[in-house]
Amino acid sequence: MAPLSEGSKNFPLGHEFYQPKEGMLELERRRKQLVIGIPKEEYRGENRVCLTPQSVELLVNNGHEVVLERGAGLASNYTDKEYSENGARIVLEKKEVYQCDTVMQVSPFSSAEIDMLRGNQILFSALQIKSQCGENVRKLMQKKVTAIALELVKDRDNFYPVVRSMAEIAGISSIMIAGEYLSKAHGGKGVMLGGITGITPTEVVILGAGTAAEYATRSALGLGAMVKVFDDSIYRLRRLEDHLGHRVFTSILHPNVLEKALASADVVIGALRHGREFSGYMVTEEMVEKMKPGSIIIDLSIDQGGCFETSMMTNHKDPVYKKHGVLHYCVPNVPSHVARTASLALSNICAPLLLNIGQNGGVHKFIKNDIGLRKGAYVYRGILTNRRLGDTFGILAKDIDLLLAAM
Repeated sequence: MAPLSEGSKNFPLGHEFYQPKEGMLELERRRKQLVIGIPKEEYRGENRVCLTPQSVELLVNNGHEVVLERGAGLASNYTDKEYSENGARIVLEKKEVYQCDTVMQVSPFSSAEIDMLRGNQILFSALQIKSQCGENVRKLMQKKVTAIALELVKDRDNFYPVVRSMAEIAGISSIMIAGEYLSKAHGGKGVMLGGITGITPTEVVILGAGTAAEYATRSALGLGAMVKVFDDSIYRLRRLEDHLGHRVFTSILHPNVLEKALASADVVIGALRHGREFSGYMVTEEMVEKMKPGSIIIDLSIDQGGCFETSMMTNHKDPVYKKHGVLHYCVPNVPSHVARTASLALSNICAPLLLNIGQNGGVHKFIKNDIGLRKGAYVYRGILTNRRLGDTFGILAKDIDLLLAAM
């Protein structure tokens, strides 16, 4: 057995402690040092960062290098000093970060950011297909990069960990936000979101029964609110109740039942994801007109077109507007409202992923054996591998499994 040096900060991951010497030597041969660039996010309203100082320390102690643009963590309340003390190299020039072998950021790469890349690199970011343009996709192909969409990477349980984690945060945040805007301090009608002995509890209507809806339901129930959940799938509604562990009011999306629930609701949260078998909006303008004055709509699906006919996209600096006496909160990227928590959640996913990539000889070797990472690749060595992007922009997309088999 390979000896374990007590007190060493440079521990490998746990299962390696018990590797025979031959296995440890083979592991050392496979390992690849990563140089990871973390730029400051320029996308409006994006306050998250992919790696926290603690994750930087973990990566550096495992032999990797982290290059951070000055101020990259400030929006999440992480200072350059914290990063530097944990082993990151702080640089002033954004372009220097985009020269690293691996570049990781939250928002999709813009045209100007792609121009700063040197090419033949590994890129991690959100893809956000609806916000993409064909020119940027072609630029990435010309740079011969391998680009991986964080929201498309799957884990061993076949879940999307980034999507799930951000949906949990969005669901909980939606109830916190509703509580803020019901209060008099934010121009609301001075109602507490919850239940007090002897007082009728506030009513919360939630559209959808996915992860965001589940965590919004948990939060609202925890405060004592009366919750009604609507979805177009009995299976999802039943699964929601199973996860909650007790019965709540649930209903299929019947217009008459929904309209009646909306008329008495204090808070309505739209958490339906598009791409389902329906067209148009779940809540029409006529339904919104019949809602109580001072009630609140929070549209978590605004980045996909929204659940409400009256929804218009807003931002974190100017998040709300009133229509028909109903306050609308339609900010995309709700997790940025609690950027530090969201950054911690992202970092808990990204850091182990980077460690695994380094231990397995880099992305190009690891991607051959890891189906979950392969699912996230939309450009591989300059070749488009995401069929949806290809169909959208008229670019030939190739099957990544066939590409890997041929290489």
